[in-house]
Amino acid sequence: MSKESPKPGPDFIRSIIEEDNRTGKWGGKVITRFPPEPNGYLHIGHAKSICLNFGIAREYNGPCHLRFDDTNPAKEEQEYVDSIKEDVQWLGFDWGDNLFFSSDYFNQLYEWAVMLIKKGAAFVCDLDADQMRAYRGTLKEPGTESPFRNRSIEENLDLFERMRAGEFEEGSRVLRAKIDMAAPNINLRDPIMYRILKKSHHRTGSEWCIYPTYDYTHGQSDSIEGVTHSICTLEFEDHRPLYDWYLDQLGIHHPQQIEFARLNLTYTMLSKRKLIDLVREGHVSGWNDPRMPTISGFRRLGYTPESIRDFCGRIGVAKADSTIQIEYLEHCLREDLNKRAQRVMAVLDPIKVVIENYPEGQSEELDAVNNPEDESAGARKVPFSRELYIEREDFMEDPPKKFFRLSPGREVRLRYAYFITCTSVAKDADGNITELRCTYDPATRGGDAPDGRKVKATLHWVSAAHALDAQVRLYDRLFTAEHPASLPQGQDWRDALNKDSLQALTGCKVEPFLADAQPGSHFQFERKGYFCTDPDTAPGALVFNRTTTLRDTWAKVQQQMGKG
Repeated sequence: MSKESPKPGPDFIRSIIEEDNRTGKWGGKVITRFPPEPNGYLHIGHAKSICLNFGIAREYNGPCHLRFDDTNPAKEEQEYVDSIKEDVQWLGFDWGDNLFFSSDYFNQLYEWAVMLIKKGAAFVCDLDADQMRAYRGTLKEPGTESPFRNRSIEENLDLFERMRAGEFEEGSRVLRAKIDMAAPNINLRDPIMYRILKKSHHRTGSEWCIYPTYDYTHGQSDSIEGVTHSICTLEFEDHRPLYDWYLDQLGIHHPQQIEFARLNLTYTMLSKRKLIDLVREGHVSGWNDPRMPTISGFRRLGYTPESIRDFCGRIGVAKADSTIQIEYLEHCLREDLNKRAQRVMAVLDPIKVVIENYPEGQSEELDAVNNPEDESAGARKVPFSRELYIEREDFMEDPPKKFFRLSPGREVRLRYAYFITCTSVAKDADGNITELRCTYDPATRGGDAPDGRKVKATLHWVSAAHALDAQVRLYDRLFTAEHPASLPQGQDWRDALNKDSLQALTGCKVEPFLADAQPGSHFQFERKGYFCTDPDTAPGALVFNRTTTLRDTWAKVQQQMGKG
């Protein structure tokens, strides 16, 4: 059984909802939404928003809508729509019948734009992008009104209809809200509502050649759907007055926008634009590369939805931006995998061991525990024979004082099997060790000596006669810098790319239990870490990704943070 995520504490968003329910503000309804733009794959930051929006809806018995804010056909693709649906469902959430697209509302949004023109609250502007930027002003200086701001309502209606009909070229005209060019909040300085984009939309095709902006679309889409609490990240806080202005001007259902701090992780970039660059420039193999911070990348790496939900629940919801140590995410993952992952033996850098006093041609089956954290997981049989593979790093011919693993004349335990002692070493012409010769003590079957003698090391192994070949991909962090998006002047994130973030090992040996391992299956390779079967796996060609190492560094990070 997977561990349940901890119940979220009384964060400020839930406190707002509790007060709304107490006062009957929304008639006891709680309707949230998760509104991704289909212009890329979702990342771990989106997972926090998904868990929050869907989690709150679940707690208060309300729906959470999945709505695609698809207002920019130049950047949006059906591939992204499909991947987003898959990611939300994989995380364990369901939108039911509440799947929507902003493009569903294009007609209504157009009619509302016409309404604002008739109210004298919107106008068609002929300034180009550079001129508009110059007229906008600065944070310290007010903007300048467009020379087209005082066009008549009749002229604006005519021009907007002709924009809709496709008479004008891209960039030649836009529809702007008429608010206040001297507003301290730059977002209120006559923002753009519609622009001309003569590009095919992934759902509406060539029906439209003008498209609403995100700021104009978002609040009205919330209103159409009856959303009560429009929960978004802090970068939209300065946009909230504009969100409110449109809804107030139109006099329609007015949801409450609430902002929370987005997720920032060390050694990670969550800028969608930079993630697109990673893919397009070939630094990774694609959006689902296990080194990517995308949800699909984490899934392929071997993360579980339970571990990500647990992490999002533990970090909570705050009003101020902060950065979470990635070790904490890895800690949540290990806690989950420790309880669910099947234990197996795999040798990643094999060296052969020949047990000289074990009968030739003989083999036997030994009992191995599948998961010591879960008694119901039972046991399995592992074959043992005269020739085995162990890890090359588990042997040293001339060991230092604190090396307790195998060396000439030393006795060690083979996991679930016997005590063995190294008697000699075979080498090639270049002096490289090719084979170890050992003897075993038949009385120590199962790993204990009847005479009570102890050994200081237990090694994992695989029977050579029964071993399966596998490729093992050892993934490390994609960046060497703790904050790759904030490097010193003169550097960019590409300078922090980890050249050793992927090491593909071939010729690895795994026990026969893994012959039918299915993509997405989780295993603990004893003493080596947690691994996941990669989708590249095919019959006779096993591929495993290292999800994370066994060592949990979170305690050390906490100690360092405490000292700081």
